[in-house]
Amino acid sequence: MKTENCKAYELLRKEELKGIKSTGYLLKHKKSGARVLLVENDDNNKVFSIGFRTPPSDSTGVPHIMEHSVLCGSRNFPAKDPFVELVKGSLNTFLNAMTYPDKTVYPVASCNEKDFQNLMHVYMDAVLYPNIYQHEEIFRQEGWSYKLDSKEDKLSYNGVVYNEMKGAFSSPEGVLDRVVLNTLFPDTSYANESGGDPEFIPDLTYEQFLDFHRTYYHPSNSYIYLYGDMDMEEKLNWLDQEYLSRYDAADVDSEIRLQKPFEEMVEKEIPYSIASEEPEEENTYLSYNKVIGTSLDKELYLAFQILDYALLSAPGAPLKKALTDAGIGKDIIGSYDNGIYQPVFSIIAKNADPEQKTAFVDTIETVLKNIVKNGMDKKALEAGINYHEFRYREADFGGYPKGLMYGLQMMDSWLYDENEPFMHIEALDTFEFLKNQVGGRYFEELIQTYLLNNTHGAVVVVKPEKGRTARMDRELDQKLQAYKDSLSEEEKEALVKRTKDLEEYQSAPDKEEDIQKIPVLKVSDISREIEPIRNEEMKLGNIPAVFHDIDTNGIGYVEVMFDLSGIPEEKLPYVGILQSVLGIIDTENYEYGELFNEINMHTGGIGTSLELYNDVTHIREKEFKATFEIKAKALYSQMPVAFSMMREILTASKLNDTARIREILAMLKSRLLMKFQSSGHTTAALRALSYASPSAKLKDMTNGIEFYQTVAEIEEHFEEKKEALSQELQNLAGQIFRADNMMISYTAEREGLEGLAKLTEELAAKLPEGEKEETACVIHCQKRNEGFKTASKVQYVARTGNFIDHGASYTGALQILKVILSYDYLWQNIRVKGGAYGCMSNFNRIGEGYMVSYRDPNLRRTMDVYEGVVEYLENFTVSDRDMNKYIIGTISNLDQPMTPAAKGDRSMNLYMNHVSEEMIRKERAEVLDAKQEDIRALAAVVKAMLSAEQICVIGGEDKMEENKEMFDCVTKF
Repeated sequence: MKTENCKAYELLRKEELKGIKSTGYLLKHKKSGARVLLVENDDNNKVFSIGFRTPPSDSTGVPHIMEHSVLCGSRNFPAKDPFVELVKGSLNTFLNAMTYPDKTVYPVASCNEKDFQNLMHVYMDAVLYPNIYQHEEIFRQEGWSYKLDSKEDKLSYNGVVYNEMKGAFSSPEGVLDRVVLNTLFPDTSYANESGGDPEFIPDLTYEQFLDFHRTYYHPSNSYIYLYGDMDMEEKLNWLDQEYLSRYDAADVDSEIRLQKPFEEMVEKEIPYSIASEEPEEENTYLSYNKVIGTSLDKELYLAFQILDYALLSAPGAPLKKALTDAGIGKDIIGSYDNGIYQPVFSIIAKNADPEQKTAFVDTIETVLKNIVKNGMDKKALEAGINYHEFRYREADFGGYPKGLMYGLQMMDSWLYDENEPFMHIEALDTFEFLKNQVGGRYFEELIQTYLLNNTHGAVVVVKPEKGRTARMDRELDQKLQAYKDSLSEEEKEALVKRTKDLEEYQSAPDKEEDIQKIPVLKVSDISREIEPIRNEEMKLGNIPAVFHDIDTNGIGYVEVMFDLSGIPEEKLPYVGILQSVLGIIDTENYEYGELFNEINMHTGGIGTSLELYNDVTHIREKEFKATFEIKAKALYSQMPVAFSMMREILTASKLNDTARIREILAMLKSRLLMKFQSSGHTTAALRALSYASPSAKLKDMTNGIEFYQTVAEIEEHFEEKKEALSQELQNLAGQIFRADNMMISYTAEREGLEGLAKLTEELAAKLPEGEKEETACVIHCQKRNEGFKTASKVQYVARTGNFIDHGASYTGALQILKVILSYDYLWQNIRVKGGAYGCMSNFNRIGEGYMVSYRDPNLRRTMDVYEGVVEYLENFTVSDRDMNKYIIGTISNLDQPMTPAAKGDRSMNLYMNHVSEEMIRKERAEVLDAKQEDIRALAAVVKAMLSAEQICVIGGEDKMEENKEMFDCVTKF
């Protein structure tokens, strides 16, 4: 790029970023003072982001409410929800916004140049010229408002962020994270909750809200980031001409200030809510937290990630083991938060008791002193360094664009020093430095300095309190009732009118000319070609294999798959336990901590999973195949180590080690419960599907609510059950891990096949022989509409059914329906009007459909919204332009860029599900050629799904009791 062609900018720095194969440019816009960062490379998945430093001065959540609100219409794009319009009609690979404790960022990504430019345009306009100044209703919808439907009704609060944060504050982990940050930094903006505390959100006034935007949403306070393969000069000149040149530099005081270190550690205790039937015993969270320098120390930034691994996060790590052995808590977790100015290292014991606090602190400090005295485990350090370096080089961020994740990481230094954006992204030299320190005392000295001698820390205890949610709800009701009683009749009428006015604003359709201003692509811009399926059947020795020939940059991804067809239904939860135990239990040659380190010193990791493949050619028979899979990734040269370690796990695990199994079950129970609280929507949807779907029932039995209930029951009566459990696991291992029951999936370049047949044969030779039984696992389903009570203030409401069972059939147009419902009908009725944080739907090839809400203040109302989908579809009429948008948004979901590993997984999934290229082409054509009448025809599909009448809700106990007649059963987890 020739920066001299961009006269409006000053080039401050240019750097070759070898670690990410890019060239970096740091610039400043001369007139406005905007900071600009370019990362130029050949990645077609382009990223743009604009961020602002947004330190909160209180806990009303103004940064978070602002993040939601600026995306609700702007000067050039005045429609009420251009964000949703873009989601519906864009080929984006990422489109969202995020509020952090000290910054707010607005990133977008797309592989399509025209689409990328459109996204940039809408986002720049949104942040700099939002409609919040013209429409107070945006603030009331996204933030908070009084809701009074009639003078006789109860007064309440509503608002998307208000309800979202009620959900966030319902989980003990959410409470703990917030209190740790607030306690460690009492004199800085980190003392406040940027997301918003529901108790204080209603203190925020509209004028304060606008003042926040006037203060912080100025180019002088902005961080603009462009990444990928594009004409950077053109983008810079466009930004200047359209936006930045219209601003003069301003002095914005948004500095993130340093907290003065404490003279001694502090202690803080705070309650959290549990349901009335939950025990208070063994339900406390103990945490030990230290502030670790600043994020501008690049060695420290990475070194404590390594220490987190070596001391705490790896199975068998000394702190985790010592606390577990001492019986302090059921699950020991650690975290190192280096995404703030002063990073925090935390050690957390979940499911502990308050009186264990002293022993908790003493155990931690004794272990750390012994490590400093006797030295770190060098293998653990080497494994930690290799683990993090492998991930850095692989750059596999799942479904997230690389450029997005790089940009967020660059903010970890750029936000606090505008001249240092590349510090953490150019990490190869730092890894080399750390490798060279393993033999010395570097890491021990870090422990002494930052963990033992450091007084800037806090012990935070989060204790359970029964009935806290109900009590706080009562107090809020009383407060609102007292406020209502204080109003005159005219003031009450004014509140009723404001409620109706907001509903009318939300319901009123956008002007057609406003919608037309939001740019959309044409369907003709989209290729009809599909991503190729790369499946090559072969034999590796005598073992059937499927090879996926994909450029993986020298990394092999291998999956060893074992068929579970012969396992009877009642044994399946034990298969789930076996999968949870393997890899983190001693083997004949390694203690489990040593095993984990050995794996991570030489490979990119080994893990186990249970996978499920539905046969789309036998839908009515509901045929599926379940597999137990052990997966490894490694450089080709390290494949022998990977196979050796997989063999060790499969054939030499000590499944008679009941003491360790007990520890794993306690940890598993704790983590499942945490998952249910944070992902209640997927948990509820799976449970409701399991009432009629054998494959969903299997998932629920091995990773869902039924699995949790089995684990909890065994853990509670462990002494009497342990011998039988151990024997069961050993029997299952012998039954499952057999050479005749095995196949291989392998993703690599062809050269990566060299030597693989020999390794596979060696593995097979170590497995017991048996005779493959051609049996199908028979699973019995039973409908029992359930409500699960929690201490939460919000609900996860699921409605499911199999539409093929009830006479309908699958078509590619159902993929469009998912977009229409999730960003139109459900979005409008459940999020915009209902105040829930989210809503989703899905319909798959085997006939399973669901609709679900996320952090939803409602229950019955949401069920009524689901019922209304049929009528909505029967009357579905939109403009051709809107129909075009829905199609493009659907293709965007189908065409997400994939990492090499994901391409291999996709190909294998299609192989196992018996999905052919012809089926995928047909589905794509059904999407691209869909007409409005095809969508109207889907009313019959939704009607068929709803006729199953399958519901499951996870939510607050009061709301459950209030609506218990809706359920066959209301219980707790």
